[in-house]
Amino acid sequence: MMKNFQSMEKQLVESGKADKIKAIADSADGQRLAGKLDAKKVEQAAKSGDAEALRGILLEVLGTGEGKRLAEQLQKAMKD
Repeated sequence: MMKNFQSMEKQLVESGKADKIKAIADSADGQRLAGKLDAKKVEQAAKSGDAEALRGILLEVLGTGEGKRLAEQLQKAMKD
């Protein structure tokens, strides 16, 4: 799984999309959303591979105005 993330990271960096994603994360919406997340809960779910917990967190995020806007921005950034 770690190799998949490393490969994905390499592709994002090489395509220039990593900078776009970072800018989106650093935006006002990104910062507000980060403040609402329970980082330990996300980390624990990711480390344990708990897909259901990660899905629940994602649904919570996408249910917010900030989350919807960020998802739209990410979708656009990945198409460009």
